[in-house]
Amino acid sequence: MPTSSETSSNKPKVLYFQRENWRLYFAEFLGTAILLCVGLSIVIFLFGKDGPGSHLIPNVKLRQAVSGFLFGSVGATIALSPIGKVSGAHVNPAVTLGFRFLGKLTIRRTAGYILAQLAGAVVGCLPLLLWGDLGRSLQFGGTFRGTHYTLFECILGEVITTFMLVAVLCIFIGNRKTRKYTPYTIPILYAIMVPLEADVSGISTNPARSFGPAVVSGQWTEWWVYWVGPITGMLLAVIVASFFALKIEEAKLYHFEADNRRFFGKPKEAELRVVGKEKAEELEEV
Repeated sequence: MPTSSETSSNKPKVLYFQRENWRLYFAEFLGTAILLCVGLSIVIFLFGKDGPGSHLIPNVKLRQAVSGFLFGSVGATIALSPIGKVSGAHVNPAVTLGFRFLGKLTIRRTAGYILAQLAGAVVGCLPLLLWGDLGRSLQFGGTFRGTHYTLFECILGEVITTFMLVAVLCIFIGNRKTRKYTPYTIPILYAIMVPLEADVSGISTNPARSFGPAVVSGQWTEWWVYWVGPITGMLLAVIVASFFALKIEEAKLYHFEADNRRFFGKPKEAELRVVGKEKAEELEEV
């Protein structure tokens, strides 16, 4: 049975790592909010009914490619930013579950990440209401099955595109020589995938990306597709690209050598000496 002195000495450690977890969750919340607010504003601007996008870029496929590149660029910027230094900038429940599947996150932290991402998605979509009729014409960037496609084709589209996303992440992050280039692959990948798949399912590849607009617009048609498809695609990608996936060291897209405790200021030296990495994982499971 621990003595009172041992119990009191453990309290600062537990509190420190609880605070550390909240920093991670806040970073995911903020990153996802920015992704949806900025990324879907681009979508609304380019594709809103009678909006300026059709005049600036009349060709729909070219406009989709531009949209995919810009949306992907927002995600890449978040990964490169201080937000990515803190949490790894998953901003996507499918990516977080992939890291969990590889054993890089605890169950508790995985749940915290996903809840933060969903909350961030909703908050990030609230400013989209300012787009008014232009935003409403697209259900504020919601994802829906294309008119001429079956439900199976819609799910398959989400499986394939998420498979491509996670497979690319596994290949780049799993190789020490290429992992520093990981964020730069995202805009290119979406610039290719969006023109090819957007007409099928709206190309979500991210349950939080679909969840936010659904809450704001109230349109929940086939919402489950945008969970089943991406998660299935993620699992297949991790299995197929397991040679690289198993070499992934951290649950991050960038800043692999960074100390994530520096986001809100340099920590006190005494705090850094509190416990080592193994003790940190032990406390996180408490």
